[in-house]
Amino acid sequence: MRIVKEPLLHFLLVGIAIFVWFARVEPENSTVAPDEVIIVDEGDVGLLRTRFQTSWNRPPNQTELQALIDALVREEVLVREARKLGLNRGDQVIRARLAQKMDFLTDAIASSVVPEDDVLAAYLQDNPQQFMSAPQFAFEQVFLGDAPNSDDVQNALSALNSGIDRSMVGTPSLLPATMSLSAGRTVDAAFGRGFSGAIAPLQPGIWSGPIPSGYGQHLVRITETQPSQLPPLDAIRESVAQQWRRKVGVELAQVQYEKLAGQYQITMPDLGAMAQ
Repeated sequence: MRIVKEPLLHFLLVGIAIFVWFARVEPENSTVAPDEVIIVDEGDVGLLRTRFQTSWNRPPNQTELQALIDALVREEVLVREARKLGLNRGDQVIRARLAQKMDFLTDAIASSVVPEDDVLAAYLQDNPQQFMSAPQFAFEQVFLGDAPNSDDVQNALSALNSGIDRSMVGTPSLLPATMSLSAGRTVDAAFGRGFSGAIAPLQPGIWSGPIPSGYGQHLVRITETQPSQLPPLDAIRESVAQQWRRKVGVELAQVQYEKLAGQYQITMPDLGAMAQ
């Protein structure tokens, strides 16, 4: 049946399992008994070792590991005592952090799913604008200096369009005289912001200008163009999968929220009446 293959159904089943597990491990409304036991197990110790290794590029020795365990126990004691006193209630930082952790659960579910090719192909077909490649163009340029006069510009244009070698025209510079097919950001990295936008409308095969850059004025001839296009799925699979997971993650988060919110009786103020 088609419904069995629906990714959202898979998300919901895994999500429910995770939330049930968390509810069993740490019930939200459980009361803290005076003789409650704090257990630091092998998993906790392994996590402490890993964190230390990541920070210091070496494993902790026994003294350091014991200090880490003592700190973990101290933190747990203080957190539980703070809950007894109700210090977690009304604290916006804690509330935001807890809500964020709930969202992280949903994100983890979405990130763990590997969509099938037909799912990605359908998403790519429905959202082509997200994956279109940038238009590219190749060109030649002649640098005219900071502020050439109009006569110099016209003389240079006439000479170039008559077929003279471009190396015989203009002012020497360290800027590239030619660029192969490149996206706008690459062109702007070489000539300054906005240069690619200024040369994009030029008619190919004809010297045109002057075109301003971050260095001065240029005459430019477009030699080749490549319009924006949609790459094949194989070329952008990971990008498509990432966008698909983000979209489905948002949908899953909303479905999960509505399911949880449905368990509560929610009363809200009438903002219209309050404004009167």
